[in-house]
Amino acid sequence: MVTLMTFDFTPLLLTFKLAFVTTVILTVIGIPLAYWLAFTQRRWKFLIEPLVSLPLVLPPTVLGFYILLLFSPRYPLGSFLETHFDVRVVFTFLGLVIGSVLFSLPFMVNPLKAGFESIPRVLIDASETLGKSRRETLFKVILPSMKPSLLTGIIMSFAHTIGEFGVVLMIGGNIPDKTRVVSIAIFNEVEALNYANAHVYSMVIIVISFILLTGLYWVNRTSKGRLF
Repeated sequence: MVTLMTFDFTPLLLTFKLAFVTTVILTVIGIPLAYWLAFTQRRWKFLIEPLVSLPLVLPPTVLGFYILLLFSPRYPLGSFLETHFDVRVVFTFLGLVIGSVLFSLPFMVNPLKAGFESIPRVLIDASETLGKSRRETLFKVILPSMKPSLLTGIIMSFAHTIGEFGVVLMIGGNIPDKTRVVSIAIFNEVEALNYANAHVYSMVIIVISFILLTGLYWVNRTSKGRLF
């Protein structure tokens, strides 16, 4: 039987912290990247689009493995960061964030890109005709007109980060109170045959994910037909 005295809530708290930080970072970098992909005429755009979406088809362990090598103190970048800035990436929360941002990038960028492409060009032209800068057009005209796409990116990124396993295990390991997120905690509990604890962790994630997706579908349904 699971009691508050024996159940460790730290993996849940660490998971939601990671999901929040990752989603904020993805929102900040995802908006300009998706905007560029949607409107640029650069010929090498066709290389960037599949690169952004690559995590959708790669096994998480592959991405995690190369992130681990990239930031390992045994290799140039990791050694440089640790020697000159005292920054260690592997087996730290920072490593989890980096891995999660890269792995969840398409879940933010692709919905935003679709949202940008759905905006009528006449709306953008009208804003520019009225003397608005590109920045003002983006934040005062385009983004308010594509709230469902923005919300989709935010919720999908958050939910996807919650469920990560392979990437976070490769780059962060299984360190209690530091890198042991809930997906790894579930694996540990199952290995130890502590099915009661595994049930609690799993049900919390299922309920939270269901609430997030239900809210997303409800907002998209109510906003359909009145986006502009």
